[in-house]
Amino acid sequence: MTLDILSHLHSLADPVRAKHSLRFFKTGVGEYGEGDQFLGLTNPQIRDTVGRYWRDTTLDDSVKLLHSPLHEVRLTGLLILVTKYQHKQDQDKIYSLYLENTTYINNWDLVDLTAHKIVGHYLLSRPRDILYQLARSDSLWERRISIISTFTFIKQHDYTDAIKLATILLHDPQDLINKAVGWVLREVGKADLPTLIKFLDTHAASMPRTMLRYSIEKLDPKTRQGYL
Repeated sequence: MTLDILSHLHSLADPVRAKHSLRFFKTGVGEYGEGDQFLGLTNPQIRDTVGRYWRDTTLDDSVKLLHSPLHEVRLTGLLILVTKYQHKQDQDKIYSLYLENTTYINNWDLVDLTAHKIVGHYLLSRPRDILYQLARSDSLWERRISIISTFTFIKQHDYTDAIKLATILLHDPQDLINKAVGWVLREVGKADLPTLIKFLDTHAASMPRTMLRYSIEKLDPKTRQGYL
């Protein structure tokens, strides 16, 4: 099955789009996506592939896809895991496999399309200590997994971990973490404005500018300007 999926994805390859993706996902020396490789596929093409093959793909097949050097192949493997998880297939195993393979979940889209759907959902009714371990990781992507996973909690009107993790990541040196934290805080504010305001009143003066701008995006203009 892995070979069938790879053959299908390669048949859709677009060299022009792949070249654009190299720039878009910052694959140059010293950039966050250094060395990543692309086929040049669109997300709809990848999702169509997932829809076509996920039922006949084993978890081992999915992990093999996730270990590919090709970005879109890794995303396909991850989205197959998400789809199986959402169909209540081997959820314990999928959660474990996800955390065992964070080395390969190594760009922002790979994290953002999957972390809350597997890690966040799995931890809804379980202890969340792992998120605090990830938040203190040397890995940019594990730190992003930790904060992005809280989107599932926020949808359940549970903001405690989002706020605690945002505090831990408040002075993270990576812009991609600043954006993710600001994004999460914005969603907290949309659901519970007083919780966001309390956080901002405590931390706005020392927050990275990017994080602050993302977090106040949905506030009224006067309030936004006051924090800026």
